Amino acid sequence: MIPSQRVILGAGLAILLIITAASIGLDVKSRSDTAWVNHTVEVLKKISDLRVLMRRAESAARGFELYRSQNFTDEFQTARAELAPALADLKRSVRDNPDQIALMEGTEPLAMRRIEIAAEAMRLSAEKDPAGITALQGKAEGRGLMDTVMVNLDRLAAEEQSLLAARTSDSRRTGIVLLGIDVVGALVILLLVVMLMRESQRAQVALTSSLHETRAAKEALEAAVAERTEHLVAAHDELRLSINVLQSTFRSMAEAVLVIDDDGNVLLSNPAAERMLLHRAGMNLRNLSALSDVFHGDGVTPLKADELPSVRVLRGDEFEDLEMIVRPHSGNDVRHLMVSGRPMRDGQGHISGAVLVYHDATASRETERQLQQSQKLDAIGKLTGGVAHDFNNMLTVISGNTETLVASLKEQPELQRTARLIDDAAERCAELIQHLLAFARKQPLQPHDVEINAAIADIAKLLRPTLGEQIQIETVLEQGPMTAHIDPSRLANAVLNMAINARDAMPNGGKLLLETHRVVLDEAYAQANVDVRPGPYVMLAVSDTGTGMEQSVQEKAFEPFFTTKEVGKGSGLGLSMVYGFVKQSGGHIKIYSEEGHGTTIKLYLPPGEGTGAATAIAAPQAEGGAETIFIVEDDALVRNFVTAQLQSLGYKTVAAADSKAALELIDAGQAFDLLFTDIVIPGGMSGRELADEIAKRRPGVKVLYTSGYTDNAIVHHGKLDDGVMLLTKPYRRNQLAEMIRKALGGSATASPAPPPPA
Repeated sequence: MIPSQRVILGAGLAILLIITAASIGLDVKSRSDTAWVNHTVEVLKKISDLRVLMRRAESAARGFELYRSQNFTDEFQTARAELAPALADLKRSVRDNPDQIALMEGTEPLAMRRIEIAAEAMRLSAEKDPAGITALQGKAEGRGLMDTVMVNLDRLAAEEQSLLAARTSDSRRTGIVLLGIDVVGALVILLLVVMLMRESQRAQVALTSSLHETRAAKEALEAAVAERTEHLVAAHDELRLSINVLQSTFRSMAEAVLVIDDDGNVLLSNPAAERMLLHRAGMNLRNLSALSDVFHGDGVTPLKADELPSVRVLRGDEFEDLEMIVRPHSGNDVRHLMVSGRPMRDGQGHISGAVLVYHDATASRETERQLQQSQKLDAIGKLTGGVAHDFNNMLTVISGNTETLVASLKEQPELQRTARLIDDAAERCAELIQHLLAFARKQPLQPHDVEINAAIADIAKLLRPTLGEQIQIETVLEQGPMTAHIDPSRLANAVLNMAINARDAMPNGGKLLLETHRVVLDEAYAQANVDVRPGPYVMLAVSDTGTGMEQSVQEKAFEPFFTTKEVGKGSGLGLSMVYGFVKQSGGHIKIYSEEGHGTTIKLYLPPGEGTGAATAIAAPQAEGGAETIFIVEDDALVRNFVTAQLQSLGYKTVAAADSKAALELIDAGQAFDLLFTDIVIPGGMSGRELADEIAKRRPGVKVLYTSGYTDNAIVHHGKLDDGVMLLTKPYRRNQLAEMIRKALGGSATASPAPPPPA
């Protein structure tokens, strides 16, 4: 290696070492930022739980004073027992903040004192000591303590919200800076390669000139050439190694990277750019932008032509974290992108091009949306529960006095009928309030281990006269003992509500299917659904062959008073009651529906002791392969999840969002070994029809289907033939790996089969 090359290589390596050190430091900080964000979210949840616990104790005390029921005493004692550990847990969680520790030190005795006052009031009420009650109420100490405790908790929550916002912002900035450092490192390697190649060319020219200038020193020059050639070979070997490392790093980046010239022509791009931006080699960014509608981060305001990232960066702007929403004209998934841009300048300082880095934030934004939806339902539930409790108190007075009024108006029939109408209206209000309490998760449950198959069989018998002869009811129950820890009367009410909704979705008749299975929801499923705890569950699925729901309806289906039925034909409380029952029981609920293809609602209920042995079976070790899997899935989150899981198992993947895009890839000659497609997909044909169409082009194609409907619901909907392979959502990584291998026919192969000749 010649001296100039050593200098260049040494300088380049020094810069890369500095960049690597900075990248490691920022990575450590990024992990720390993420840990603090998670800690803050956990503290906010504990504050919310403590606030609910105080309200439960207070509501139970009030209920006992009104009705003197043992149920309220039990509920109060339960809340009282949980309060001290909850306060201690919250104090431990904020021990890193002296101000919050001081606030908790002041709040804890107030909260315990408030509970003791409530306990004293319940004791006096139980002993029927009006004088003691009057004296206790005269102090008016309890309400002031409660208000102070709630104000302190609100203050603590507000501080944690501020910390969450600040820590989230720090984490995002650290990630962006880390990404920028990675890109700078890649550019440094590219620059180093170019400079080394130039120095090599100069050395060869100088060597050739020396040979022509003098023949006398031929032997000496030949020796020098041999020595110089040896250095060049070593330099080229190092250069090839550096290029391979650079290419591997560049091609494996999850972010899309585009290097453009000053006219917007793409000089360099990585595979992520093709997947994320639909970019193809030789495209100009003006052609690329014409394929989509681009909006600001709100998804509503269009991005003007002079605000596009490529236009701004070629003007000389440097920016990071530029948010934009991209809606492709082809009908592919909408993407939420975060863009960073840096201009490149020549030796005179003129802009010669730019580097653009695109980060796909679609999945993280969807997770945020799910969290917001869960928080909204939780907030509505708290508000609903409080309102329903107060209305119950008033209805008690109304109903009691109306009953007395009806009895006293025997001699005045007209007025008595009016009083009965009032009494009937009060009764209907009481039923409505019970529905609201069910959604708010404040209905009194009496859970115990219930043999789920026997319960569903009995419920199915009761449904037949309710739904009418035009609805065919079927059950598919997993064999063997299977218990769930639930309140059986509430389960029957929940199934009845879902069955009535299914009947209304099948005005011309259809099939209602009730199924039970033992399932395990794993960590991957829990990460994609923010309110799920991984572990074993008893799954109850209720499927119909009705009209189905569009996505916007599914997102609001659990909200109280939301209904798509005509006025007077539904209160909008059916599914909200089911949601409240499942959540209060410690379970999970999921809707899977497609317009025109029916609906499946899956209840994941906590198992009783009778299901422990059945769900403790260890999952088989996932087996991968080297084949190419063609994924057709319209849900972006599911498609990205499946792609990542299959790649982690060693498979190569090709993905499409609908049947139209899939056929375009097939017609372009895309090779693959297995078609893995959802049954209900957009693009003009179903997954089965797509498989049949591909089979015309590729005889003998192997197919594995997937769907959110259960296996039996698919068969009854008439979508698949016997023997066709189906993987039901949600599925675990091991289930996916096992079904992929079965569909491929067993052992792994080395490479995908080529497409047929044109």
